[in-house]
Amino acid sequence: MTQFTEIGLIPPLLRVLAEENYTTPTPVQSQSIPPLLTGRDLLGVAQTGTGKTAAFALPILQRLHTHGRPTPRRSCRTLVLSPTRELASQIRESFKTYGRYLPFTSTSIFGGVPIGRQIRDIGKGFDIIVATPGRLLDLINQRALTLEAVEILVLDEADQMLDMGFIHDIRKIVGMISVKRQTMLFSATMPREIGELAEKFLRDPVKVEVTPVATTAERVDQRVIFVDTSRKQQLLHVVLADKTIERALVFTRTKHGADKVVRRLDDAGISASAIHGNKSQAQRERALADFKQGRARLLVATDIAARGIDVDAITHVINFELPNVPESYVHRIGRTARAGAEGIAISFCDREERSYLRSIERVTRQKLTVIESPLGEGTGMPFPAEDESTNKPPSRHKPQGRPQQNRSGSVKPGNHVRSGRPDAKADGSGAARTEQKDGKRWQSGTRDPMADQRQPARSTENNRRFGR
Repeated sequence: MTQFTEIGLIPPLLRVLAEENYTTPTPVQSQSIPPLLTGRDLLGVAQTGTGKTAAFALPILQRLHTHGRPTPRRSCRTLVLSPTRELASQIRESFKTYGRYLPFTSTSIFGGVPIGRQIRDIGKGFDIIVATPGRLLDLINQRALTLEAVEILVLDEADQMLDMGFIHDIRKIVGMISVKRQTMLFSATMPREIGELAEKFLRDPVKVEVTPVATTAERVDQRVIFVDTSRKQQLLHVVLADKTIERALVFTRTKHGADKVVRRLDDAGISASAIHGNKSQAQRERALADFKQGRARLLVATDIAARGIDVDAITHVINFELPNVPESYVHRIGRTARAGAEGIAISFCDREERSYLRSIERVTRQKLTVIESPLGEGTGMPFPAEDESTNKPPSRHKPQGRPQQNRSGSVKPGNHVRSGRPDAKADGSGAARTEQKDGKRWQSGTRDPMADQRQPARSTENNRRFGR
């Protein structure tokens, strides 16, 4: 299929596509739309940015038009489940755009906003509801909504919904919908759990796989800078001095980390906003609107933004912290180099993140380009391997990561841990005692420089499972 006019869409949809300057369908669209128009179930493996929203929205609108029925009260004809509020809003906007010459109603339902208004609105019913699983079940439990009239079900970004712990909610919701339905399941990756869901929820589905799993954006220039954790914020300020960075997304692993980065940027006179699960819906919408409309140059986010944000002209993605799940890296950098543009992804990697970097390079099957840090000589070179760092004397061109010891094990004067604090004394005054901690020797009275890296292992998993 080379043109939208060749895949059997009705005139109102073709009119919208022409006005939006869409002439040639993407691979996922050309492979998905024809079977969906005939009512087939579909399993789609496609990353964000491949055009999959139009791949299911266009045939849904056409089937609603072809099989005309009245809008059901306290229910809907089409239900789309999404992992995040931002993605739910974005999908709903796509339905409004593509369906502007059709008489169908749509709404988005998610938490973070008063439920009373949603209850009142749902009373009249909608043709299309785009929802996050948690708030949808709240409305069902309050008897404000039923799913008896659902004809079409879409599970979008199914792998992320599983990662965020929505699997039980999804099973409950699907169990409330008639088996006489058309079901579409889209996922960026294909882990075993997604295969099990597809086998249970789909009937003789068409499988569309348009990109290999974990393929990174082809036009993204991927770079990595090796830097100690204590210097990452300073490095970010220096990198952002580059005026070619017109619009950038900065990713952290945790909500607290995102807020901390924003505070320090503000202290340095660099305006930025944070977006994550602890922000109110109004704060999230305001930050995203400022970023989309060019009023804000920077948006600092957790992985909540890795799939749920579609913003044009993002020139750079900066991984302030590497994700501990390599597939998340793929989604992060996919926010740039969209719609035929080119983009740059810069990752900051400290000693504790070397394993994350190796996992990313293994999954993506490519090496990131190592570049010298602008902070000065030696600060941007790769860290030595773990077994080498304890057996070789430290180079004077590399930062000292631990005290230098005599054979007896005592710490030599004047060679103390770099704490990153301006008041750390090179001569050892005020910090002469060392203590044993987790098998390592640390300078007494200073913060363990690896503490922030060990602790998030558990909290990061919780954030990933339950949303940022």
